[in-house]
Amino acid sequence: MSNCMSSIYPLLETQRLILRDFVESDLPAVHAYAADLEVVRYLPFGPNSEEETQNYLHTEIKMRRKKIREHFAFAIALKADKQVIGSCRISITDRTKQEGSIGYCLAREFWGQGYATEVAQKLLEFGFKQLSLHRIFALCHPKNKASMRVLIKIGMRQEGYLREYEWSKGEWQDRLLFAMLDREMMQMQFLSMEAEKV
Repeated sequence: MSNCMSSIYPLLETQRLILRDFVESDLPAVHAYAADLEVVRYLPFGPNSEEETQNYLHTEIKMRRKKIREHFAFAIALKADKQVIGSCRISITDRTKQEGSIGYCLAREFWGQGYATEVAQKLLEFGFKQLSLHRIFALCHPKNKASMRVLIKIGMRQEGYLREYEWSKGEWQDRLLFAMLDREMMQMQFLSMEAEKV
């Protein structure tokens, strides 16, 4: 594995966004979307109390201090004004198999503008290139059509339908399983480069 799993926290950038370390002062921005019922409708957490959001931030800040990192949580901030508009993560789920998972969440006013696609693409790139993962997967609620479109758009394939996979919000919920292999990412990048030459 790459030394990016060390305690040195990477700063990731996309065309419009910065994915950076959480800080305590992010609490109001994070809580604004974590407490929004519409935002968390298909997510395994929320709507949060302020204490729950605070505990989440404290946990993420504490976890980044580990010498061997297997979980990377990022605040999603606009490059233009540094406003925090969401969060995302990539976690190594099985180091032996070189497998990881990704997830993302955006404040409602920033839906439908391509930000989730930028974030998810950058997480895949970071996972395959910096963390040397072989396979990256994502789980999605079957009713979360917007998230499904993002996962398909970035080239992930649906591998399965997991029935009653997760106990969430008082009930067993199904999940869709999407995944991508490192060679598939390389193929996509090669095809993209070839298309630019035409």
